[in-house]
Amino acid sequence: MDGRIIQVIYGEGLGKTSAAVGKCIQALSHGKRVIFISFLKGRSFGEYECLKRLEPEMKLFCFEKEEECYASLSPEKQEEEKQNILNGFHFANKVAETGECDLLVLDEVLGLLDLGMISIQDLYKLIEHSGNYDTSLVMTGKYIPKELLQHIDIVSEIRLVKDESEK
Repeated sequence: MDGRIIQVIYGEGLGKTSAAVGKCIQALSHGKRVIFISFLKGRSFGEYECLKRLEPEMKLFCFEKEEECYASLSPEKQEEEKQNILNGFHFANKVAETGECDLLVLDEVLGLLDLGMISIQDLYKLIEHSGNYDTSLVMTGKYIPKELLQHIDIVSEIRLVKDESEK
C-alpha cells in the first residue's frame, strides 16, 4: 500500500463501510497512520463500537451529536446536525492539508454531495489537498457523480444481487 491512492466504494448494496474498514486494517498492518471519519450515520452506527477498539492505532471521528442517522431526524434536528457534519468535513480537509495520516477514510461523504451540503468543488479541493502529503483517500456513498471519476484511481461498486430477508 505504497503511494497515494484515491478510492471510492459506492453503491446501493450493504458493505461499503465494511470494505472501507478492510482498507483501514490493511493500512494499519503496514504501519500506516489511519483516520476514519463517519458522516450521516449518527453516533451509534453499527460498526462504531467495534472500530473504537482499534484506537489509538486508528483515530475514529464522528462529529454528529445525535445517535440516529441524519435521514431519521426531524427537519429541525437535521438543521442543527448539518453544522456538526460540516465541521467534520472541514476537519477532513485540515487532515488532508496537513498530512496527519497516511489513509483518510470518509465514510458516506458522497451523501453530503447528494444532500447539497458540499459541492463537487469542495470534494475536488479535499482530493487536491490530500496530494500535499501523499495521503490516500477512501470515500464511500450510494452514488458517485460522473465528473468525479476522472479524479479517482479505484472505483468499486457494491450492489445487492439477492436479499433473502425481504420475503
